[in-house]
Amino acid sequence: MARFGIYGASGRMGKLLSTYLAQHPDHSLASVFARKELDFSLPPQMLATNDIGAFLNDAEVVVDFTSPSGTEALLEATLEGRFRPLVIGVTGLNSHQQNLMKQAAEKTPVLYATNMSLGIALLNKLVFSVAKALEDFDVEITELHHKHKKDAPSGTALTLASSVAKARGIELEKAMVSGRNGAIGERSKGEIGVLSLRGGDIVGEHTVGFYGEGEYIRLSHAATSRATFAAGAIKAGNWLLSQPSGLYSIQDYFRL
Repeated sequence: MARFGIYGASGRMGKLLSTYLAQHPDHSLASVFARKELDFSLPPQMLATNDIGAFLNDAEVVVDFTSPSGTEALLEATLEGRFRPLVIGVTGLNSHQQNLMKQAAEKTPVLYATNMSLGIALLNKLVFSVAKALEDFDVEITELHHKHKKDAPSGTALTLASSVAKARGIELEKAMVSGRNGAIGERSKGEIGVLSLRGGDIVGEHTVGFYGEGEYIRLSHAATSRATFAAGAIKAGNWLLSQPSGLYSIQDYFRL
């Protein structure tokens, strides 16, 4: 039974992951790292600390859903020699943080995913295939999340847009248009439109539309519970323990 460490237990996903593990006897919650006082109870034998070294020493595999700065601190501590398999679900990482993750993956297995669900993993594969087959169709991506989400577009939307770009052999940075306003002229060929909507407590919805002359196709996914992401991350963590060092995706885990 893997001994999990939850990094950032005071956050929304950290709390969900901690309680999920505590409630499932087939998993083991070894330690949690939190900078703030926890507002929920945990097993008395479990380590709760704001000392990242002690936290890593007590865990076999670590799950991180914090923030880009939190992930950076975790990766820096890992690179000091405390190598543990890492499951990272944080979006909005900059190039420096991505490079730290690649460095860590040279020493320990790291699974990075902007979304931990099977449905999104499959949607990415479908989007790649459709974008390649319908290369003349316009592509528009919409994503809808709760009002507390801090980054836009969502990491999942960017991953979907990247799948389109890879399928068509174009550079995402040059093709992506995030939002439109005013007299912008006609839509240019090869554009990948990405629109972000925020409101209420919506967990996450993503739609990729392929629009041609006289017909269109829309592929959609909706998450109805954050427990989907928690379960996916825990399953991925168990799988990661038996993998060699390297940088993995959620598609690797699901064998897609």
